[in-house]
Amino acid sequence: MTPTTYNVAVIGYGMSAKVFHIPLIQVIPELKLHAIVQRTPQSHDDAAKDHAGIKSYRSSEEMVQDSDIDVVVVTTAPTSHFELAKLALEHGKHVVVEKPFTPSSKEASELIAIAKKHDRLLTVYQNRRWDTDFLTLSKLLEQGTLGRVVEFETHFDRHRPEAPDPASTWKAKFVPGGGAVYDLGTHLIDQAVVAFGLPDKITGFVGSQREHNPGKVEDSCTVLLHYSNSGLLATVKAAVVSPEVNQLRYWVRGDKGSYKKFHLDPQEDHLKAGKKPGDSGFGVESKERAGNLTTVQGGQPKTQTHANIEPVTYSAFYSKFAKALAGQGEVPVKPETPKDVIRLIELARLSSKEGRTLDIREHYAEIDG
Repeated sequence: MTPTTYNVAVIGYGMSAKVFHIPLIQVIPELKLHAIVQRTPQSHDDAAKDHAGIKSYRSSEEMVQDSDIDVVVVTTAPTSHFELAKLALEHGKHVVVEKPFTPSSKEASELIAIAKKHDRLLTVYQNRRWDTDFLTLSKLLEQGTLGRVVEFETHFDRHRPEAPDPASTWKAKFVPGGGAVYDLGTHLIDQAVVAFGLPDKITGFVGSQREHNPGKVEDSCTVLLHYSNSGLLATVKAAVVSPEVNQLRYWVRGDKGSYKKFHLDPQEDHLKAGKKPGDSGFGVESKERAGNLTTVQGGQPKTQTHANIEPVTYSAFYSKFAKALAGQGEVPVKPETPKDVIRLIELARLSSKEGRTLDIREHYAEIDG
């Protein structure tokens, strides 16, 4: 039996659409790229020319009137996520929203309610759940190799001390849903929540490390997630002043062992280079970049390299979403968790502003208010 094909429309035609969504949609047999919303095509940047045969729309309002469209993928700046996702849901479309879900947890909650009201699927593109090194670490945690984990560090550090021109990109401006804690922090906090659940307390340091910051953007963050029952402290860190040859990615310590990993998952670079899942070597990290696993043997720590598991790749997100469309399982990322991540970001910013550690449950009301 030939599987049902679902027509997909992508709103936006920037890097997010070109690198993280369209190439993955195109490798899933059940999904068909049907339309792209691009407000102002240029001679050198025209979705209709790049993808012959698709429908090209200039506005989302026009696109959602297309009854042939089953799925809408929102890849625009975070300030527009809520309105565009709401528009698509209310016109009967299933929706994928690029991270961060929305600038506020209140908006996220409203979108979840709208999706349920219209019986539509809603998911958020937290693709780094499928980073191969994170899946490798997750397997070590599941197997209990590290024992009782007391420290979990997840980093996305870079050395970019010069601020970009605010006129060149919205990411260089102070806008709702912008800044490091919403951008990279969303991935890192999501990984911590997936691995360990919601924390009990939070301490945030959100601000700028750059000496010259014309856009007033929050370019860096350190967020501490406190887990009272287990004694775990999770550190989420994104920095722009980090002059290192090898940037730390993970450092996880338990009473039976530790795992330390440098470098980022290579899938983003592979996608930018035009590779797709299924191509030879896609998502495979070189052996030289393998993490180090230290275990206690005979009372002494012993270290050995620990290679990543075989890549599942980011295509797993859209493969699982296609199955959910067919009624064969749940969406790849339930929207409730990204909503909780946004709430943690709000609390991290509040903690940073007030200079104190917050009890998460006690301070939910402050965010809602």
